[in-house]
Amino acid sequence: MKRSILNSVLILTAVAFFSACKPKKEIVVAPPKQPETKVDNTKAETLTLLNSKQLKFNTLSAKAKATLDLDGKSNDVTMNLRIKDKETIWVSITALGGMAEVARALITPDSIKIINRLSSTYLNKPFSYIYKFTNKQVNFNTLQSILTGNAIDCFMTEKSDLKQNAGVWTLSGTKEDLDYRLLFNTLFKVTETNLNDAKNGQALKVTYGEYQKLNDSLFPSTLEINTLSKAKKINISMQFTKIDGNVPVDFPFTVPKRFTLAN
Repeated sequence: MKRSILNSVLILTAVAFFSACKPKKEIVVAPPKQPETKVDNTKAETLTLLNSKQLKFNTLSAKAKATLDLDGKSNDVTMNLRIKDKETIWVSITALGGMAEVARALITPDSIKIINRLSSTYLNKPFSYIYKFTNKQVNFNTLQSILTGNAIDCFMTEKSDLKQNAGVWTLSGTKEDLDYRLLFNTLFKVTETNLNDAKNGQALKVTYGEYQKLNDSLFPSTLEINTLSKAKKINISMQFTKIDGNVPVDFPFTVPKRFTLAN
């Protein structure tokens, strides 16, 4: 696995992760779509309903089997993910069935740090480094929402266009140079997030599979991220095999002395 694959993928999961293993938690099947009916709810009431279905947590610990694909070059890995709400995203990528760590990332609202054990290098950049790969409207909370199956908060406003079709909702609009479109299932959870910055040739599509129970809420069992930044394409497919919410977590991140700083 080349350094470019590790750096780009970690930045986007950033950020960010298929095997035959099935999630252990109970799958919650979305009810079928219903025939079109008149809905009397105001936009504000519908947004309140959709927001009530957002996953709320203090900490999160998850493990996923993943396929990382950069411009057609694919690698199968295991990813361990830990999150402290609105503060820290920690990712460890391992190969050989989880036996050997190849990279580790520590992401905060201010910084992105990555250890690449294959090249004995590390990256230490401000969070703005991510804008080489995505629109400037993407922030730490956006990344956290993408990884946890939540709708992106800054779009959940009455300025957005909100429509219902066959019992499901579509939220769309434009924020500066960024066009966005979110699709919700009949569980009122996000099934697809689309971000498009035509001016800068950047696009992001996130697709969620079935949802499973996590404490009193729902968490996606699968996740696919497809990104395009000019000519570069990155695809990530993840199937979560273990998820725990509100458990003790730590974020170990020590750069070995022999490692050199990458540009």
